[in-house]
Amino acid sequence: MTQRLDALRQHSMVVADTGDLDAIKRYQPHDATTNPSLILKAFDLPGYQALIDQELAAVKSMDNGRREAHAVDRLAVAMGSEIAKLVPGRVSTEVAAKLSFDTQASIRKAHELIELYEQRGVSKDRVLIKLASTWEGICAAEVLEKEGINCNLTLLFSDAQAKACFDAGVFLVSPFVGRVTDWYKKETGQNFPPENDPGVQFVRGVCERVSQGGFDTVVMGASFRTVDQVLALAGCPRLTITPTLLEELATATGAVEPKVLMTRNGGPRPTPLSEPAFRWDHNKDAMANDKLAEGIRRFADDQERLEELIADRLATL
Repeated sequence: MTQRLDALRQHSMVVADTGDLDAIKRYQPHDATTNPSLILKAFDLPGYQALIDQELAAVKSMDNGRREAHAVDRLAVAMGSEIAKLVPGRVSTEVAAKLSFDTQASIRKAHELIELYEQRGVSKDRVLIKLASTWEGICAAEVLEKEGINCNLTLLFSDAQAKACFDAGVFLVSPFVGRVTDWYKKETGQNFPPENDPGVQFVRGVCERVSQGGFDTVVMGASFRTVDQVLALAGCPRLTITPTLLEELATATGAVEPKVLMTRNGGPRPTPLSEPAFRWDHNKDAMANDKLAEGIRRFADDQERLEELIADRLATL
């Protein structure tokens, strides 16, 4: 019988939610996504140790208060460049979470990351700049898209965020599944079957809005907790999946039926959201408000932890 991972590929593009080169080689995803949390995990992987030492040696002489932060950028790009050798598609690389409320700083950081990639021979069409789906992040993405730098808007939990991303012409959005469901499980004490899963329903809704409005934005379901959640979104254009769940899919057999149909009917588009309307609509969604703030804090904490590890390691070089 057909391997479930192969069956899933018939309906959705599979993206690896990891920086682990061995996992990427094993599961052969089309794209890969990274973030500070994944880079932090990769910091201890044997396959990256020589590269880490090389990148840290390049910044060791810096003494301008930005050495560790610059080292994080260099490591993210160095790891992304290695990943780009293994995937035919794109690598998502994140702008630091602490810039999530600064449009101009986010744009500058995106330019720096693209320049670092180009220095390594990786063209901008192989990279997605990953930004938090704040108003400021979406505004930064709108500018970057017009410059030909494609973006992946992450930490997306509300209809308001999705609408603003569509209005901005963002290349790709990553609505979260597991973190949405986590919130509702905590609030209600309930466990949800796949068809009634709040995270699954949210992502299906984002896909439906893309279809109805005829938007070009790609939807990539993210933050899965179970294989059942993944399979419940078969047909979503892209799904970014952790190695643990990829392994479950790769070792199981059976058919996979599409649960999401992307028609892109191109009906009438809603009036673009203004900033006040975006902030009000997002604020009305308690789950989205909580999870966006929490996600930014968590990524920022992982960035700080990574900078601490880098400082410790630099001291030994």
